[in-house]
Amino acid sequence: MHRSEVTVDLGAVRRNVATLLRALGGAELWAVVKADAYGHGARDVGVTALDAGAHALCVVTIPEALELRDELPSARILCMGPVPTSRELAEAREARIELAISGDEIPEGVAVHLKLDTGMGRYGLSELPQPTREVVGLMSHLATADTDPAFAREQIDRFDEATREHAHLTRHIANSAAALRIPEARFDAARCGVALYGLSPFGEDAAADGLEPALTWRSYLAQVRQLQPGASTGYGRRFVAERPTWIGLVPVGYADGFRRDLTGTQVRVGGELCRVVGTVSMDSFAVELPAERPIGTPVTILGQGVAAEAHARVAGTINYELVSRISSDPRRTRRVVVDG
Repeated sequence: MHRSEVTVDLGAVRRNVATLLRALGGAELWAVVKADAYGHGARDVGVTALDAGAHALCVVTIPEALELRDELPSARILCMGPVPTSRELAEAREARIELAISGDEIPEGVAVHLKLDTGMGRYGLSELPQPTREVVGLMSHLATADTDPAFAREQIDRFDEATREHAHLTRHIANSAAALRIPEARFDAARCGVALYGLSPFGEDAAADGLEPALTWRSYLAQVRQLQPGASTGYGRRFVAERPTWIGLVPVGYADGFRRDLTGTQVRVGGELCRVVGTVSMDSFAVELPAERPIGTPVTILGQGVAAEAHARVAGTINYELVSRISSDPRRTRRVVVDG
């Protein structure tokens, strides 16, 4: 028996693609599948997204792009990160990978998207140079579409003003949040990641935007024991029983991607929501049970109403950090792909 099992439902990905395409109203959807599709599996998600109507795939590194090219010889693939070596540039040229360029030099013989910094303060050109024949797109990156739409609209206006005379090129600035809620950000294409996986870019209930989480993470109770008053569980005695208390131990910990700061969140044990108590260890965490439960009782860590957004609020982070950090080591986590 595996310590835990991750199931990715490609049917949910397909339905999220349809939701995003409806929101985009004719603009293209470019599926962001960097970091192994946020832990969902880049090859499977990429194939599914393209089949469902996405026009291109976006990654951050040339090795990520090359792995996809091996599986998808005709797909349009954009590498959004810097290309650090001449060897990688040659590989991108040979594999027909499109590149996001934030520096002064525009490489020859490869399709290029010039990236403007309109307020992100990260990668990007301060001014748009005259596009060469290699330039097929113009892009920027929104900093606050999920939290401050007013500033996002300032960025959109700057981008529009800087690129309007080159509107024959593909222009793209929208991310998932802007694609869903800022219509003027859509331009010709939107690069959507988090929403593709059914995760809310706003940290809210994903269903509010018609999204369906694609990932379920399950484990089981490996041990059940009763603590007497004054007894504790885990490092540092962070949970001390005040009364006779049943706890269950789940064989998943921070080495598997269940963070140490998730103490206090809830998981589903059988059909009941139960609180995570004590210190999360490298290989296990404890849950407080309402009563004795059998060893082997299923535990749902994500899915079935246990939302990544809820875990993220407890940990003070974002939902897509949580899913992207789930272990892909087959010795610890079994991965299953379904199409429901």
